[in-house]
Amino acid sequence: MPPSSSKFPKTTRLLRGGQFQKVYRRRRSVSDRILIVHGCENDLEHARLGLSVSKRVGNAVVRNRWKRAIREAFRLIQAETSPGIDLVISPRRGATPDALMIRRSLKSLTQRLACKLG
Repeated sequence: MPPSSSKFPKTTRLLRGGQFQKVYRRRRSVSDRILIVHGCENDLEHARLGLSVSKRVGNAVVRNRWKRAIREAFRLIQAETSPGIDLVISPRRGATPDALMIRRSLKSLTQRLACKLG
């Protein structure tokens, strides 16, 4: 079932460690001063999101704020995202979790990654 633009169901998430490892093994990534986005192809008709927010980013409150902001940005742009891509997103150390900047960054980075993946 393709995801609707107003929800973030389990089908649009990377949930297991093996799924994350597949993306990291592919070694395709793009970044800017806010986010690092790793990606690989999947055989699905929609993009999936995985989050990797380390303790270096901040305490639990800051990490959860990052996760909420990235999920919301992905939810808003997933209709424009190339289908069939798995993404693992990490914030850069020292960046601030500003929702508008994250959305702009994520949109441009996913487009660049889609070009890299072909």
